[in-house]
Amino acid sequence: MTIQLKPETALITGANNGIGLALTRRMLAEGWQIAALIRSAFPADDDQIRAALSSRQLRIYTADLSDYGSLRTALDEIRLGEPRLDLLFNNAGGSFPELSYSKQGREMHFELQAVVPYIITMELKELLLKGSLRTVINTSSNATLSLKKFDPAQLERPAAFKKLFGPYATSKMALSLWTKEMAPQLANEGIMIRSADPGGNNTIRGGKKSGLPFWLRPIIKMFFPHPSYGAGLLYNAALGKHKNEPGVFLIKDEVSKLKFADQGPAVLNKIQEIYAREFAAVRG
Repeated sequence: MTIQLKPETALITGANNGIGLALTRRMLAEGWQIAALIRSAFPADDDQIRAALSSRQLRIYTADLSDYGSLRTALDEIRLGEPRLDLLFNNAGGSFPELSYSKQGREMHFELQAVVPYIITMELKELLLKGSLRTVINTSSNATLSLKKFDPAQLERPAAFKKLFGPYATSKMALSLWTKEMAPQLANEGIMIRSADPGGNNTIRGGKKSGLPFWLRPIIKMFFPHPSYGAGLLYNAALGKHKNEPGVFLIKDEVSKLKFADQGPAVLNKIQEIYAREFAAVRG
């Protein structure tokens, strides 16, 4: 069967494994053009991926997203290589097994999952405005619901570490908060942005140190669905029934109340200052 290729392009970060790979496969099968912003290679034995790379339906841009020098180079390449973007999925991330810091000196979850999505969105805004769908989906998490307290001052250098329900959860909280706070301004410019929880998915990979609590791993392996489930929720967040609702936080395709919404301005201000001082000011 011949795929009818679409003119629309989706940029997916973290497109080479887990939910990102499942989303990439689905959209390629539907004929989308895909720009993948990834750190490591796609699976070498995937015939669909190989065919899409050969036909240029899938285009790869490589970067360590937590390293601003590497990220800046990749974003420059995307601006040169892509005439437009219709969808942006800020999906890259994960839960890390211990407290670690980025090259810029910030806690890694916060850097990769809250600050970097803002940078990518701002840097690629002009390409989004050239597209027809003009939509950004930020991958958040229902782990935010577990938080009993949230202090923006602790995001960059947390005082303690807890797997999944520590910096991972607070970074996703920060992501959804700045998404909600920034949404009205972006909507006025013509861009829709939302955050969405892809739900529990079996994304465990053998041989990789896990940021999951030990008791959760066997439960995930036995009972959690294939990553195509989470990919479907992100896809629906972009194109489904809430496609005209800016700033909302979606869980299972439904709008969920966002905790600590009063902290949104402080989070957005912190991330905007980082972007202005350490990324935009160094451009060129």
